[in-house]
Amino acid sequence: MNAILPAKIFLTRGSGQHREKLVSFEKALREAGISPFNLVRVSSIFPPGCELVSREKGLKLLSPGQVVFLVMSENATDEGHRLISASIGMAVPEGRRSYGYLAEHEGFGQAEKDAGRYTEDLAAEMLATKLGRKFDPRKAGGKSGSTYRLSSTLSVTTRSITQIAKGNQGVWTTAIAAAVFVT
Repeated sequence: MNAILPAKIFLTRGSGQHREKLVSFEKALREAGISPFNLVRVSSIFPPGCELVSREKGLKLLSPGQVVFLVMSENATDEGHRLISASIGMAVPEGRRSYGYLAEHEGFGQAEKDAGRYTEDLAAEMLATKLGRKFDPRKAGGKSGSTYRLSSTLSVTTRSITQIAKGNQGVWTTAIAAAVFVT
């Protein structure tokens, strides 16, 4: 059996507004550049050896209509002035011989920086617990894109992408963030 193992991954985000919720979601996908693909949501494993590439490079490797696997965070509101966020965080062990984690989070009232930091901490904590290590994000105190030492021989790098949006009364607002796999 042939396994599907992505070689590359890219991060993207977008938001959209429309009176119809589905159209608002479609507009968010368009802004993120991923609307022409058949999207399949998967769980949150960052494959070993997978290379993080720019959104532009990743999109050039895909074709319209292609089935594309991704981890996606999605949030929507039709409440006026409601601040929403959708965020993807990743934690990748140094050397990338082992797999890492992706975490998704949907929030309300969070600033972009706070939502991003939260998802990075989530991903790092999932990776640490898989390795039997303790990770306390309150003590880590890093900023986005930090490298943490989980042990004397293992470091993990975190990164995130977050989309925030403010709702309008009677109009759907959708925010998405995604980690898109390229096979």
